Amino acid sequence: MHSHLKVDGRFWLTLDGKNFLGRGRIELLQRIRETGSISKAAKAMKMSYKAAWDAVDAMNSAWQIPLVESGPAGSRLTKDAERLIAAFQRAEAQHTRNLAQLAADLTLDD
Repeated sequence: MHSHLKVDGRFWLTLDGKNFLGRGRIELLQRIRETGSISKAAKAMKMSYKAAWDAVDAMNSAWQIPLVESGPAGSRLTKDAERLIAAFQRAEAQHTRNLAQLAADLTLDD
């Protein structure tokens, strides 16, 4: 008997058919908010600065207005970034509840 059968699924927000925001990018934005620095956020996530910068650049370009603004004093999130983080967290929580319900409803009929 296979007692470890489960329902699984990753959650992403897409924009124009492309992955836009997932858990990793949300964490990166949150770390930038906490540290005020893309470099420190990258280090905290054990990723290269280039990978973090590329992710920020991709998000900014896809959204067409900055989600992260950088200057001599560091980096900060824009209001749009804060709204997107909140919307993502609400949607991901609903996704998790939906998966749990699907798992609870999963039956194998003979």
